[in-house]
Amino acid sequence: MHKSTAWPLSWVYVGLIVYASLYPFGPWRDAGLVPWSYWLAPTPRYWTGFDVTVNVLGYMPLGGLLALGLVRSNRAAQARFLPVLVGLVLSAGMEALQSYLPARVPSREDCLLNTAGAWLGAVVVDICYRLGWLSRWSRMRERWLVAESRGGLALLMLWPLSLLFPAPVPFGLGQVMGRVQATVVDWLEGSFAQDWWELVEPVREPLAPGAQAVCVFLGLLIVFLLAFTVLRERRYRYLGIAFLGGAGALATALSSAMSWGPQHVWGWLDLPSQVGMLAAVLAACGLALAPWRVSASLALLALGVLLVELNQAPHSPYFAQTLQEWEQGRFIRFHGLAQWLGWCWPYACGVYLVGRLGQRDPKN
Repeated sequence: MHKSTAWPLSWVYVGLIVYASLYPFGPWRDAGLVPWSYWLAPTPRYWTGFDVTVNVLGYMPLGGLLALGLVRSNRAAQARFLPVLVGLVLSAGMEALQSYLPARVPSREDCLLNTAGAWLGAVVVDICYRLGWLSRWSRMRERWLVAESRGGLALLMLWPLSLLFPAPVPFGLGQVMGRVQATVVDWLEGSFAQDWWELVEPVREPLAPGAQAVCVFLGLLIVFLLAFTVLRERRYRYLGIAFLGGAGALATALSSAMSWGPQHVWGWLDLPSQVGMLAAVLAACGLALAPWRVSASLALLALGVLLVELNQAPHSPYFAQTLQEWEQGRFIRFHGLAQWLGWCWPYACGVYLVGRLGQRDPKN
């Protein structure tokens, strides 16, 4: 029996809910009220359909993922009530913690709507289970995917979401060194080590068009190679190239539209990006014949080169302005979720690939 991808995705989604619920994580203060006092608070005077929709839809994936994991673990009876209980406990806990954050307002209505969202997600999975759709997916998964595929599949599902936050180059995720250095400078300000840090900090040169094409090539090729480690047959790998390439292009186009406006939806697709994408597709078509261990090893190598190249380059002025606008919530308020996905995805991918290379060949 396959281990369900729903479990790792559930943990990831719980982390995202905690992040979104407690952002901006301070300043903490005690208003002298018990954490559950929001249950007795008056009904909010101002309430919009958007608030209702966001609260319900925000917890639907959690309820659906938990129910799917339980069904796949042969616990279908628990899938009808356990996701609702988890959604209620999680939401109530987040609302209670919001009592200590001046920037957040705990609400009984939010908690109830979140719980309703978790229930709806579980209901959708239960309907799919009764109609036999989950059994069909299980049979298709057995044909398409190797036995130990849930970690790689979860990373592939999260990859398009990580592209929604603007990257320095298309598909160039993981540029964190600039932020790390800025944080270190803040920590060292006024200390004896500040001057020393400024002396050892490297000079960063902007990426040339050729280097940009290489980064686009590596960023897209890594995803194709990751898919090759979980897909069984060559024909499925070719379909994976087409699907992932299209999903990545659409996610990048959506990010571009949200950053610079709908008229610039394809503004990112310049000559270096076109060359890099074409080269990645051609290389992936050739490597689709390689064993999964070769794919995993090449993906690790490409990941290392990409991260070194990106983290040696500075932010361009236009990219820095885009980051500021996103973080101020000008276009869409993800509260940093897409940003953290874009930062962490390559490193999580590297950890997964190292772990896969340490395993035996997956059983067919």
